[in-house]
Amino acid sequence: MSNLNITFLGLGTMGYPMAGYLSKAGYKVSVYNRTKSKSDSWISNYSGKAFDTPRDAVNNADIVFACVGNDKDIRDICLGDNGAFGSMKNGSIFVDHTTASANIARELNSIAMDRGLSFIDAPVSGGQAGAENGKLTVMAGGNEAVFNKVKDVISSYAQAVTLMGSVGSGQLTKMVNQICIAGLLQGLSEGINFAKLSGLNIEQVVEVISKGAAGSWQMQNRGITMGKGEFNFGFATEWMHKDLQICIEESRKNSANLPITKIIDKFYANLIENGHNRLDTSSLIKLL
Repeated sequence: MSNLNITFLGLGTMGYPMAGYLSKAGYKVSVYNRTKSKSDSWISNYSGKAFDTPRDAVNNADIVFACVGNDKDIRDICLGDNGAFGSMKNGSIFVDHTTASANIARELNSIAMDRGLSFIDAPVSGGQAGAENGKLTVMAGGNEAVFNKVKDVISSYAQAVTLMGSVGSGQLTKMVNQICIAGLLQGLSEGINFAKLSGLNIEQVVEVISKGAAGSWQMQNRGITMGKGEFNFGFATEWMHKDLQICIEESRKNSANLPITKIIDKFYANLIENGHNRLDTSSLIKLL
């Protein structure tokens, strides 16, 4: 497996360490990032090669991974003037870790198939910490045989890699993930705020109730920091707002009712309007 040629497109908060784990696993890794200084930094820390365009970076790749911002970004990196699809070799596989819409996944899959390529949509959960610790959860959509070819490679930086169904199913599962997290964070915000106003010791409250039915990853990892007003880490509010917009748009197609999600999305929009776009998603408590 280490003889595989791997390309990673997008060296942001998530992609940088993910590509690093691939390099440390012994794969031959090529990277591309829109801001070249990120590529230069990555090359100084890991073994691999950096290229100036996606087209050049994927020229000899067996598997191409991408982790960028949104639908437009992933479309550009695949289909733009210097896009990856223009030079990927026949039979190679494109794995998209971007959290995007199910529509763009299906669109890119159709184009990939026409060009003799395979496509897997594979959004991740676990945030910055999960990427840096190689403990991400990956939910994938695509052909099972193709998925089986990339599963072990993805496991270089993931603790769980699961095929959820056909192309688009990974993105739909990530939407469920974000809907659940949004509700958890709002409930946790209200609970921690209630505890503070009641004069309770926040650390003690979190320690006690996290062992019971109210316990969650968010409580154990964000409850105490929320009580301290610390939000300069983790998954940014602007990213969650983008993700929830995708969920709401999809709900118009499948007729899902998302009353709480829509309210919380407006809360995130409020935070962003007040200049808190880069604070962690747990900063919802600031609105209380």
